[in-house]
Amino acid sequence: MKETEVRRQAWAMPLTSPAYPRGPYRFINREFLVISYRTDPARLEAVVPAPLKPAGDGVVKMEFIRMPDSAGFGDYMEAGQVIPVTFNGQPGTYSHNMFLNDDAPIEGGREIWGFPKKFANSSLRVDKDVLIGGLNSNGLPAAIGTMGFKYQTFDVAKALAAVTGDNYLLKIIPHVDCTPRICELVRYRCENVTIHGAWRGPAALQLFEHVRAPVAELPVREVLGAVHILTDLTLGLGEVVHDYLAEPSAPARKRRA
Repeated sequence: MKETEVRRQAWAMPLTSPAYPRGPYRFINREFLVISYRTDPARLEAVVPAPLKPAGDGVVKMEFIRMPDSAGFGDYMEAGQVIPVTFNGQPGTYSHNMFLNDDAPIEGGREIWGFPKKFANSSLRVDKDVLIGGLNSNGLPAAIGTMGFKYQTFDVAKALAAVTGDNYLLKIIPHVDCTPRICELVRYRCENVTIHGAWRGPAALQLFEHVRAPVAELPVREVLGAVHILTDLTLGLGEVVHDYLAEPSAPARKRRA
């Protein structure tokens, strides 16, 4: 294979059989259980990377997501924690950690956007009158979230705003000598969103100590509430808003992640 062919064909690894296709990535009937809780604000200060700043007085959102129809990625589950933040005074969320049970979206999510994805098993199901989210790693529970099933309708405009807001990721790609080759703050948004339904209700959340799924490092102090959202959306590509390896006086590179 000639060098020109390598440059033309290179998209993702492996070169001749990439682990995932090119986007856009459309998700149909994507289902969210999002439980908001309050944790120790000092712990958030320790994990949110500047220039982002924690917002919401110690609030964290534990998410359990079912994705049965995902273009290029298939049918899989996800769980993780996102943190309300501000960037240059504007609100958004920062993805602190994510756990998936499917190789393609783990690899694509990390390589394209910088999603902090690792392998683990999660679930989202209804048992009688309760919606149940779970996260398990190495055969042990890391998180269990429960919500009263469709207790009250949730304002669709608020649900749409929650799904389409600014989201931030810390993209890290190492060099061959294990120094950082890429270290960037990436912003992305969900696009072409259709809300099929949204509900709120009483909720409970348990987090368990686990070395590979350390969600309990942001412990639950108070559960604030939960929402259940069913939606279609397109996962938009990102833009770099801050380059940690640039000279301090240099502007961020406004390019696609």
